[in-house]
Amino acid sequence: MTPDDTGTAALPKTRLEYLEELGDELAKRGLRVRLTLPRLQEPSLHVMNPDASVLTENILAEEGADGWWYWWSWAERIAPARDVALAADRVARVLAAR
Repeated sequence: MTPDDTGTAALPKTRLEYLEELGDELAKRGLRVRLTLPRLQEPSLHVMNPDASVLTENILAEEGADGWWYWWSWAERIAPARDVALAADRVARVLAAR
């Protein structure tokens, strides 16, 4: 546990909390999101452009030696999980209908 702004110990975030946080940010930007909890697999965030339903992606949250990161389904990092706005910008740009 790490201290928070009040000087008390803060519990570390979970994978689901990171995905929910990104989902909330993407929903504010007009994308459709759904948290998926497949059996015997890690959860992911399914994101879809409502204006072009073919534009979809499954986002993962994984912890590494350098902290939590959001990942594309093709195993490329999106952004550190501590920077939700940057991750949302990148996901929204990839799923934008042109």
